[in-house]
Amino acid sequence: MNNAFAPLVGQQQAVELLTKAVAKNRIAPAYLFVGPNGVGRGLAARCFVELLFHSHPNRLRQGNHPDLLWVQPTYLHQGQRLTATEAAEKGLKRKAPPTIRLEQIREITAFLSRPPLEAPRQMVVLEQAETMAEAAANALLKTLEEPGQATLILIAPSIESVLSTLVSRAQRIPFYRLDAAAIAQVLTQTGHEEILQHPTLLSIAAGSPGDAIASYQQLQAIPPELLKTVTKVPSSYREALELAKQIDKDLDTEAQLWLVDYLQQSYWQQKRQSSVIKQLEQARKSLLCYAQPRLVWECTLLSFVISH
Repeated sequence: MNNAFAPLVGQQQAVELLTKAVAKNRIAPAYLFVGPNGVGRGLAARCFVELLFHSHPNRLRQGNHPDLLWVQPTYLHQGQRLTATEAAEKGLKRKAPPTIRLEQIREITAFLSRPPLEAPRQMVVLEQAETMAEAAANALLKTLEEPGQATLILIAPSIESVLSTLVSRAQRIPFYRLDAAAIAQVLTQTGHEEILQHPTLLSIAAGSPGDAIASYQQLQAIPPELLKTVTKVPSSYREALELAKQIDKDLDTEAQLWLVDYLQQSYWQQKRQSSVIKQLEQARKSLLCYAQPRLVWECTLLSFVISH
């Protein structure tokens, strides 16, 4: 039975709780997979569905099982709902993050209104359940009260990020950050062993191989010359202003937020100066509040010049 979870590295407690539930035929109507991003929550959900459905994993990956509904947060663009991946493929940039919408919850209700077609039960997985607005969460609550022949899996970073009434109706399955050996195993297995040569990226990831991979992809997308320049303190006010202009021109908001993380780790490894870390943290808060990015970077980089 544990073979279903063979692709999942670590997370022994989660695997034990889920396999015992299947062995004893005590499947809860709802589960809350709670823990940091990028540590295997989504993979564990697929493994659990595979175990319950006795289905080939490729079929689940392709999303063509009639009794599985996998829900992701979406953007609304010209009347269409697009996942983050679909938006990126179309070259769309959005300042606000995607959300799970009320219409998607209604689709879950419609999906569960019919009996299972092939599997013993229906399964619904909601990624980033914390992105549900209150109206969507309340609509989902009604479904959880009468799930029928179905099990729902909510994936979220913490209990506090989800409506408490939803938490009370779901069995919590905890996920944890991985140690260095486990991260190395995941990165090697997935063909990303080159990330192990980047200690700054591993520091940003903080025990999350998924975050390490995302950071590496972001690193590749930033112009090398810009990255080289920005990891050094500007030597003059003019250089600081020019660099702020270039960052604003070359990077979108998501890349700028990642750059803040990268610079915090980089400057800390170089100088161990807490004042610089605090200035960058203030820059992050300002960017998240949709302040004008160029102005944020001008103030931050000028403060570096003054403090040096």
